[in-house]
Amino acid sequence: MNYDNLLIEINNSVAKITINRERKLNALNKDTIHELHKAFDNLNLNKTVKVIILTGSGTKAFVAGADISEFADFDVSQGEELAQKGQEILFNFIENLRTPVIAAINGFALGGGLELAMACHFRVASDNAKMGLPEVSLGVIPGYGGTQRLPQLIGKGKAMELIMTANMLTANEAKDYGLVNHVVSIDELLPLCEKLANRISKNSSTAIASAIKSINASSNENGYHVEVEEFGKCFGTDDFKEGTSAFLEKRKPNFE
Repeated sequence: MNYDNLLIEINNSVAKITINRERKLNALNKDTIHELHKAFDNLNLNKTVKVIILTGSGTKAFVAGADISEFADFDVSQGEELAQKGQEILFNFIENLRTPVIAAINGFALGGGLELAMACHFRVASDNAKMGLPEVSLGVIPGYGGTQRLPQLIGKGKAMELIMTANMLTANEAKDYGLVNHVVSIDELLPLCEKLANRISKNSSTAIASAIKSINASSNENGYHVEVEEFGKCFGTDDFKEGTSAFLEKRKPNFE
């Protein structure tokens, strides 16, 4: 299958998906989200593929965030639908995939980009990577599972601080927090991910699928529904209008 925004490679039992929007810092737009769903679905059905590696093109960004221009004028119901559909077709879909997915974070992973990385089963970062959830600086909250997965990975207190300050973590800080498993140079990133993938591929695929399902069962599904509702409500606020307008106009927001 041909994709406009993705590159797919399969080497033995390991598949690699590269988000190929380097000029846009691999930002997630609607088309890319749908293509990612199709790619993951197809690879998950491919019995020769045992592990999937997800990365971004270039050396600047894994995914720098969502394409804000696509939803800056949304109302409450449209905002809620945006989060609900995104979680269903991509973020929750990846998390519950039977095939293990490794995020190779090769630069900025911000907003929806970090949420995408957190939906993967674990993460490896290059030493130039920076990660954060800056949504509150736009008058909105993370809507693709960020308020749920981040506390599960790094603890409630650290997640509260990171989300409320909208700060970015360096790769090493992210490792110290438990957000990523390994930090290596950009040149070592994919080789390490491939080494880990090859090691995983030697184990029982059915057992790994069961392990993924069992580990994921420890999270509270209701939290994602709350996030969807609160994400949607943000679209009805003046702060959201000001935050997104300021971003698109390349100025600092003035929240009342």
